[in-house]
Formats: sequence, C-alpha cells, structure tokens
Amino acid sequence: MNDLFAVARALQDFCDQRGWRSCFIGGIAVQRWGEPRVTRDVDLNLLSGFGSEDVYIVGLLTGYSPRIPDAAEFAHRNRVLLLQTPEGIGIDVSLAALPFEANVVSRASVYSFGPGLDVRTCSAEDLIVLKLFASRAIDIRDAESIAVRNKGSLDWQYIQEQLRPLAEVKEAPDILDNLSRLQRL
Repeated sequence: MNDLFAVARALQDFCDQRGWRSCFIGGIAVQRWGEPRVTRDVDLNLLSGFGSEDVYIVGLLTGYSPRIPDAAEFAHRNRVLLLQTPEGIGIDVSLAALPFEANVVSRASVYSFGPGLDVRTCSAEDLIVLKLFASRAIDIRDAESIAVRNKGSLDWQYIQEQLRPLAEVKEAPDILDNLSRLQRL
C-alpha cells in the first residue's frame, strides 16, 4: 500500500511543480475518510478546464507511460487520461472542468499517510458525492463506510446541493435515494 501513497506523492509533486491544481479522489481518499480497503490504482482530479487539456495531457505523458494505445485521444473523448508507472501501477487522471470539480480541488486538504507521504485528498463530503454519482457497488459501499466513519461531522446539506444537479443530468434519481439511506446510517 505504501507504494500507492509514494506514487500519489510523486504525482502530486509533478503537478505542483507545474502549478497544476489537483487532489486525490477514489481509493486513496477512501483510505483517509472511509473503511480502508485494497486499491490498486491512483485517481487524481486535475483541474484542466475546457480547451487547455493538451497542456496537461502532453505534460503528463512526458512523465508517465500511457496505459492504453491512443491515450491522448481517449482522454479527449472521455476526460480521463490512463497512465501507469514503470512498476505497472495504474493512474487515472480526471481532467476536471465543471464547477463541482473545481470545488473538489479547492476544498481538498493535505493528509499524512506516513512519513513523507503527505497528499491532498478531496473532502469526505465531495468523496461521497463522487461515489454516489459513480454508483457502482464498490462505490456505494465506500460511500456507506465514509458516512459511518464520519457520522456527526458531515455536511449533508452541502452533499445534497452538489449531488442533486449531477443526479438530474445523469437522469438517475436513485442516486438521491442512496443519499437518503446514507443519512440514516
């Protein structure tokens, strides 16, 4: 697991040296806010905006290997750049541009996973929004563990305000049902 945190720290340093705003989401953030579980990759939310993605894509491809052929083209289509370290650890870089995604980066804070392993992760509330929006079984379990572990300290109004428009765009009202259930845990 320390390998993942070291990869995250190196990726954070890579971005910081270029003045790029970012934070970790996904499994790394779950280690901070939820029930720790095995995770095999690193997920980064990188604030790229719309129209300047090439700066970030090209920059990252100079420091990391693509995980798939035509990774840059895939990133343009799907707003996710799939990379890997020389050791084969996967890195998923979300090219963030929406106001919510910018908010995720702005609200992020540093957490120490060990000596020299201080990384910025999204807030517990933003992680719940991201997990409920994704809505895979593992994401729902992660959201539940975050709700239980942080009971009494979560800003449920903020979560609802962020999640409602995302659920509407996705046309998935069941996302809000999952939120209501989490609030009762």
